[in-house]
Amino acid sequence: MRTADLEEKPRRVGSMFNRIVPHYDLMNTLMTGGRDRAWRRLAVSMSQPAGADGLDVGTGTAELALELRRQGARSVVGVDFSWEMLRAARHKTSASDTTTAPLLLAGDALNLPFPDQSFDLVISGFVIRNVADIAQAFHEMRRVLRPGGRVVCLEITHPRPGLFARLFRLYFYRLVPLLGSLIARDFDAYRYLPNSLTSFPPADGLARLMEGAGLVDVQYQLLSGGSVAVHRGYRA
Repeated sequence: MRTADLEEKPRRVGSMFNRIVPHYDLMNTLMTGGRDRAWRRLAVSMSQPAGADGLDVGTGTAELALELRRQGARSVVGVDFSWEMLRAARHKTSASDTTTAPLLLAGDALNLPFPDQSFDLVISGFVIRNVADIAQAFHEMRRVLRPGGRVVCLEITHPRPGLFARLFRLYFYRLVPLLGSLIARDFDAYRYLPNSLTSFPPADGLARLMEGAGLVDVQYQLLSGGSVAVHRGYRA
């Protein structure tokens, strides 16, 4: 990716996520038929959270961060570079016990504001597709992991060719932007979200990027007809 693209994409994506915050959770539920909750629960369970110190990269409205706590993580930090997302996340978590609520901080997935080996697990949900440098994001996730720690990545992916893939493309590329226009009043944002998949690597390619960042024993599970993938890798 060109230097200009690396500099421009974070600004463009950050501005878009700031705009869609008021309808973000509702749109996720509508776009996935409510399946996003089950996907998050599975991703968190694959991160082996019990008793662990966890980091949620691109926490958004803190759905994964809260699920980490529900599944027994000892401590959870959520980072996001969208101030409006963080504001919504803080409002959502304000009802939690202050001793168990996630710590929410501003942060960049490409330059995480933590020392080396700070966490037992790092998780992200529907984030990696939006970063300017996927390889660098995985390098940063590995850097802040302790030995034996795990990275879990939940993301939309390309279904294998066939009837489902054709139906998925019709829905994701045509109907989702219309839904975004009707509900969130933001056609451009919900046109960007499916378009961001066009240059995103398939599941096996994403696994290779994780391996290239130094993660080992990388495996993935396909969900919902192969349109969603959960990857997991470890720091040796």
